[in-house]
Amino acid sequence: MALQEKLDRFNKQQEKCQSMLSNIAAKSASSRVTTTPKPSPVAASPYPSSRPSASAPVKFSNDTERLQHINSIRKAPVGAQMKRVIDLLYQKREAYTPEQINEACYVDVNGNKDVFEGLRKNPKVKYDGKRFSYKAKHDVKNKNELLVLIRKFIEGIAVIDLKDAYPNVMEDLQALKAAGHIWLLSNFDSQEDIAFPNDPRVPIKVDDDLKELFRSIELPRDMLDIEKDLQKNGMKPATNTAKRRAAAQVQGISSKPKPRQKHKEFSKKAKLTNAHLPELFQSLKNS
Repeated sequence: MALQEKLDRFNKQQEKCQSMLSNIAAKSASSRVTTTPKPSPVAASPYPSSRPSASAPVKFSNDTERLQHINSIRKAPVGAQMKRVIDLLYQKREAYTPEQINEACYVDVNGNKDVFEGLRKNPKVKYDGKRFSYKAKHDVKNKNELLVLIRKFIEGIAVIDLKDAYPNVMEDLQALKAAGHIWLLSNFDSQEDIAFPNDPRVPIKVDDDLKELFRSIELPRDMLDIEKDLQKNGMKPATNTAKRRAAAQVQGISSKPKPRQKHKEFSKKAKLTNAHLPELFQSLKNS
């Protein structure tokens, strides 16, 4: 609030000075109209005049632009001010008091109750009663802690949940993958990468003949056949194609298979085999 009071006082002083200049200019103009003395010849001076031009704007303070910028920030919507603070906490990864936040990004947290409460309740912000700091979904700060976390998720952990852990987390993920400590595989539903632990205590050596046999197995093209094979092996399919197609027919939606020609065109480009997961066998090739 002290900075706002200074800004208000400065604006009043500026208005007062403008008023004084206007009065002075008006008086000088009236005196020139009433008394117009004959100008006497004056020798030309070899030096330029040091008197400022009357049309030149008078600059009262070099700090005017900064104060106007601060004022525009504090008049911005609450959401915009909160984003400014969260961006600061995310980039610096340090704990800030309200006074330090005010100095760093000009958001007066103590002077704006809505901003204070919004930050205190925000899931991405941690408030310990004195300081605000960024709160990532997973509390890891380096590559070793990251590896320990991934090893706890045997079924995989989404990379999107790790991106904001610390600034260079993505570089550490690639380094762990290159070192063979983890796998980074794509999720076909969301196209997001999933990090899986690669347990070094379970080394597996697979013969080349078995690798070739695995890659040569062609998957069924019809989902009904895939579901039947899963059921034969005691597994429950996640989909029910027969039910979905029956519902589509009731609603008048055509469930005809794609033309044969399209399947031929697709088979020319790629073959649906287990070869679409080469990264699973990358380490086995090198062994």
